[in-house]
Amino acid sequence: MLKPREAEDELKIGASLTPGPWEQHSRSVAENARLIARRVPWLNPDRAYVAGLMHDIGRRFGIKGILHIFDGYEYMLTLGDEDIARICLTHSFPLKDVDTFLGVYDCTPEQKAFLSDYLQNTEYDDYDLLIQLCDAISLPGGACIMEKRLVEVALRHGLPSFTLDKWKAFMNVKRHFDELCQCNIYSLLPNVLENSSVNLL
Repeated sequence: MLKPREAEDELKIGASLTPGPWEQHSRSVAENARLIARRVPWLNPDRAYVAGLMHDIGRRFGIKGILHIFDGYEYMLTLGDEDIARICLTHSFPLKDVDTFLGVYDCTPEQKAFLSDYLQNTEYDDYDLLIQLCDAISLPGGACIMEKRLVEVALRHGLPSFTLDKWKAFMNVKRHFDELCQCNIYSLLPNVLENSSVNLL
C-alpha cells in the first residue's frame, strides 16, 4: 500500500508528465478527505489522503476522457495497491451506471463492459464514498460548497438526462458524512465560503 510521501511523489511525477489543474484538484481532494476522515473513527486519515492524491492518477498518461480511470486503475495495480485502484474506477460514479460519466467515452467496448460489471458488483465502502464526496467539493484552490462545483462541471459538460439523479446521489453522500461526522462537513474544511463566492463565469 502506498504511503502518503510515496503518493505525493507519484502525483508530482504524474503532473510533470501531463501538467494541468488536475494536480491541484487532486491535492485539494486529498486534504479535504483527510480532514473529514479524522472525524470518522474507522477511517484512516493517511489512507484517505493517499486515495485523494491518486484518484485521478491516470491523467499522468495524457489528456483523456473516461480512459483516465482505466489508466489509473491499471497503474495502481502495477504499484500493488488494489484499494486505490478501485478508487480510480469508483470515484466518478455515485450512481453505479457506466453511462453517467461526464466526458468523452474514449475507452473500448470491452473496457466499458468491464467497468459496468465492476460497478454493479462492488459494494461501496466509506473510502469510495469519501472520495466521491471530496471530488464533488474540491476545486484546485480548495473546498467549496457542492452546488458550486456541480454547476461548474455542468457549465463545462452540459446537462445530460441523468444530471439531477447524479446530483441527488452526490448530495446523499454528503448527508451520509454529515451524519458520520455529526456536523456539516463544510465546517471542517478551510476557505469554503471564500472559494464558493468566486464567480463561475
